[in-house]
Amino acid sequence: MSETTARPASAPTAAVPARPRGLRVALRVVQVLLALFFAVASALPKLIAHSSAADTFAEMGWGDAGMYAIGVLELTGAVALLVPVLQSVAATALSALMVGAFVVQLTYFDGANAATPLILMVPLLVVARARRGHNEELRRLLRARILRG
Repeated sequence: MSETTARPASAPTAAVPARPRGLRVALRVVQVLLALFFAVASALPKLIAHSSAADTFAEMGWGDAGMYAIGVLELTGAVALLVPVLQSVAATALSALMVGAFVVQLTYFDGANAATPLILMVPLLVVARARRGHNEELRRLLRARILRG
């Protein structure tokens, strides 16, 4: 096959640029650790209405509904971080949630623990950027789903 010969239509195209294996493994480890943190350390206390979460949400005036809503968003994001086609979107959404958490820490709690959401945003944004190649695959799947009706 010469350099000017086009690739056959059946040949798969790479959705994600090739990275050295060590970087891919490190990125996957970061994603798993983030998913574990958001599922176990952050969402679980909210979803089981642990007193630490319930008291905090009551103090803000958000009540159980706000607590459960944030817990569901965090758990959903944690699971989506592990699904290849959703990784970038999940990391971006969790980053947005961390912006909200930062604002809440500043406004309701006088900045106590305000650094935590900012620190979590760093690896989330790295994952969002590194996995952005999957966004086109997600768009393709959504378009196909919409066209099928």
